Amino acid sequence: MTRTIAQKRADFRALHAQGCFVIPNPWDTGSARFLAGMGFKALATTSSGFAWSHGRADGAMSRESILAHLRELVDATDLPVNADFENGFAADAQGVAESVRLAIETGVAGLSIEDSTGNAADPLFAIDIAVERMRAARKAIDASGADVLLVGRAENFFAGRPDLGDAIARLKAYADAGADCLYAPGIKTREQIAAVVAAVAPKPVNLLVGAASELTMQDIAELGVRRVSVGGAMARAAWGGFMRAARTLAVQGRFDGFADAAQGAELDAFFRPFAG
Repeated sequence: MTRTIAQKRADFRALHAQGCFVIPNPWDTGSARFLAGMGFKALATTSSGFAWSHGRADGAMSRESILAHLRELVDATDLPVNADFENGFAADAQGVAESVRLAIETGVAGLSIEDSTGNAADPLFAIDIAVERMRAARKAIDASGADVLLVGRAENFFAGRPDLGDAIARLKAYADAGADCLYAPGIKTREQIAAVVAAVAPKPVNLLVGAASELTMQDIAELGVRRVSVGGAMARAAWGGFMRAARTLAVQGRFDGFADAAQGAELDAFFRPFAG
C-alpha cells in the first residue's frame, strides 16, 4: 500500500520516539530501492555519495540539483526520506528559510541543517548566527504546515574543530531553537556519544557510523541513541569495489576484481517489478 507524504512524515517522526533504528544512505534510485527491499524503515540522502555519482566533490552540487535528487529519492520508494541538506545553501537565515521551503516541497520527511560555512579558514558559523539559521529553518517548516523533522548538526569534528564541549553547546542551542533531532557527526567513543545523548535529552540523537566499528547496534541503542546513519559509507563501499576492479584491470591486465561482483540475473530479478 502506497503511503502519502503525510503518512511518511508521521511514520518517520514516530520512529524517533523510542528504540533505535538504522537509516542507510542511498545515492540514486537503484540503491534506494535495494535498501528499501532489505527492510529498512527509512532512508537518508548522502551529499557525498550523490556528488561522487556525478563526478563532483562533496559540497559541489547546486541547490537545484540537490532538490531534483530529493524528489527522485522520495519517488523511488514508499519509505520516508531524510535530506542531507548541507548548510541550507545559504549563509543568512532568510536564505536558509527559502531553501528549507523548497526542500519541503520535494516531499522529504526530514532534513538536516549544518553549521558549516564551507570556508576552511573559518569553518563554523558563530553560534549566534547558527542558532538564527536554525530558527529560520524551524519557522519555515512551521509555516508550511508540514510535519517535517528538523535535524540540527554541529560539524565540529568534521570541520577540524573537535571540541566536544562546543559541539554540545551548539546542539543544546539548536534544540532550543527548534531542532527535533540532534547530530554531531564524527563523535566515536562511548563517552562522547553518551555525553551528547545526555546533554540534549529527551530529544533524539543521530549517530554517524561511517566506518567499521567495534560498536554494534545493540551497543549504540544502550547508549541512548535513537537513529544511526552511515553517510557516504555505502557509496564508498561501492566505489571501493569499482576502484579495485578498475585498477587491477588497468595496472595488471587482470579481471580478478570481478570475482565478488553481483550477479546480473539477481539484480534484474530484484528490479524487474519496478518496470513501467
